[in-house]
Amino acid sequence: MSLHFVLDPVLTPSLRDQLVTLWVDATNAGGAVGFVAPVSAADVRPVAEAAFAGIADGPDRLLVGYAGDRPAGMLIIVDHRFPLKDHWRVLKRVMVHPDAQGHGYGAALMREAERVCRAAGLAALHVTVRAGLGLESFYARLGYREVGRLPGALRLAPGDDRDEVLMWLDLAAPAT
Repeated sequence: MSLHFVLDPVLTPSLRDQLVTLWVDATNAGGAVGFVAPVSAADVRPVAEAAFAGIADGPDRLLVGYAGDRPAGMLIIVDHRFPLKDHWRVLKRVMVHPDAQGHGYGAALMREAERVCRAAGLAALHVTVRAGLGLESFYARLGYREVGRLPGALRLAPGDDRDEVLMWLDLAAPAT
């Protein structure tokens, strides 16, 4: 089954609950989406609601990939709210449900975000990656390049500091 994408879906209470569940499940399966497992919906919901506010009331965009009627993946295209950076965006909370892994959905989600942002005339995309999970190679296959690291910037637990890896996609280059 392939994904179909919806950009800026209406954030109904039901969709909000589905996305929080996706976020919890992705985190608890080892995903690096802002938390360290184990988490519950009560942990994720305040962060999710703040992100949803930036989508509903602000310039951020939500891209949801559906497998049938169920959200199987999501990401947020975040505006900087700063004129000197208005030509590029940050992709945050990039996740695919653990049950939907292994079908190419993550790559499809990222390619759709790239397509949307190219169509909007943006010059580049940025994503940060938690080191130690091999995610750099996933993004590199999609054309992103490492442009920096913040050593030990992410403290997962006492004694477990990870680099935050900065990845960049130049949208002026041909699509991959």
